[in-house]
Amino acid sequence: MIFLGIDCGTQSTKTIALDWETGVVLASAHQSYGFLPNLPPGAMEQDPAEWVSAADATMRKVVADLGARRAEVRGIGVSGQQHGLVPLDKEARVVRPAKLWCDTSTAAQCVEITRHFGGAEEVIARIGNAMLPGYTAPKILWLRQNEPANWNRTATVLLPHDYLNFWLTGRACMEYGDASGTALLNIAKRDWAADVVDFIAPGLAEKLPPLQPSSKPAGMLTAQLAKEWGLTGDVVISSGGGDNMMGAIGTGNIRAGVVTASLGTSGTLYAFSESAVADPKGEVAGFCDSTDHWLPLVCTMNLTLITEHVRNLFAWDFSALDAALESVPAGAEGLLMLPYLTGERTPNLPHGTGVLHGLTIANFTPPHLARAASEAVTMGLGYGLSRFRELGVAPSEIRLTGGGSNSRVWRGICADVFGVPVVCLRSGEGAGLGAAVQAGWTFEGSQGLAEICSRIVAPDESTRVEPNAKATACYAGLMEKSRLLREALHERNLL
Repeated sequence: MIFLGIDCGTQSTKTIALDWETGVVLASAHQSYGFLPNLPPGAMEQDPAEWVSAADATMRKVVADLGARRAEVRGIGVSGQQHGLVPLDKEARVVRPAKLWCDTSTAAQCVEITRHFGGAEEVIARIGNAMLPGYTAPKILWLRQNEPANWNRTATVLLPHDYLNFWLTGRACMEYGDASGTALLNIAKRDWAADVVDFIAPGLAEKLPPLQPSSKPAGMLTAQLAKEWGLTGDVVISSGGGDNMMGAIGTGNIRAGVVTASLGTSGTLYAFSESAVADPKGEVAGFCDSTDHWLPLVCTMNLTLITEHVRNLFAWDFSALDAALESVPAGAEGLLMLPYLTGERTPNLPHGTGVLHGLTIANFTPPHLARAASEAVTMGLGYGLSRFRELGVAPSEIRLTGGGSNSRVWRGICADVFGVPVVCLRSGEGAGLGAAVQAGWTFEGSQGLAEICSRIVAPDESTRVEPNAKATACYAGLMEKSRLLREALHERNLL
């Protein structure tokens, strides 16, 4: 049997074909796209038609590469960028471009919602999360307030992966994992928080699709798409999920102790939990996962976004960047960066900017800047890991994914900052692999997901790095210094 995984991200969509018996990725295809141009500051939007076009093109390429084995395809899973608002009218047409997770233009709506309910603690009591600009709820309020005609046209509210599921099956639904990132769901009860829903918009409850467990399929592939792609027999479409939820499955992060760190344009850190995790500070997102458990998560908006900017600034290739990082000791000889070049989500600084602190003649060099940047974004995730520990989520191993994990030097920085061993996976497919695995799990019905992941998802032991105690102590001091600097500047409205 073969199962397909579609990973619809912020910059591209990738589709893979997974051989269920061997765990080998048989084929893959990728298509890039961009953001809508000329938007106001903070706004980040895409046309959902781009996602459909990319999914269709990559699916056709993968199925063509499978040749006669396309007859073995039994299921498809979809991973999607979280939080994006996809409004549909009563004819199921997209009303306006989707506002994305990285859109920070909804900061004012977050303040309004939080004030209405009496502060962040009251919001967290209702949904298990603080109200942040990335989430879907403030995007809905923004649409209602700024584009009332478009809101009045809206009959259904979906998330990106839900929209692709709707395209694949003709059925609108939402599973608990991605739904928990809307800031409309009570994560502990796995049901809509009625008072929050009602405040965001009158009648919103009727526009939300039905909720369902992640183990239940979204539906079956439409006969039209099956015919166009040359697939035969019934093809199940699993519930799918958000990219982090699918990344957890794709990295085997489905048991206590395993933590995943994704080193992409943004950075995410997430773990498995048997019970709901609610952070009273609102810094750790207490999401549900896509295995019908929970997924505490922190997200930083600035990760390889920063290191790639530095690399391009000095016209380095990746090996030159690694050499520069390796030439400077831990701590960058006193050069410290606050890497909030596009604002930040953790900590919550939607209008934040970057800071270089501790510049001297000795450390004012390109390699020191590169080292400080890499350390800064990694310490952002390290701060999140410290919050995990405070909430009782104890890591024993961190599995790295994303482009940054390809750097041996950066893996060492991660191990030292996190203070636990880090390792990459044999397959770098991450969320796409998780989507394909979930499709197979849904199709089989009887086999446990842990058993499936132990067979298909395996660490690459050649990439394992143990932490250096001296460097870990250095970074612990730097994280405290970063916190003090950030708080001092923020209190004076300088950050």
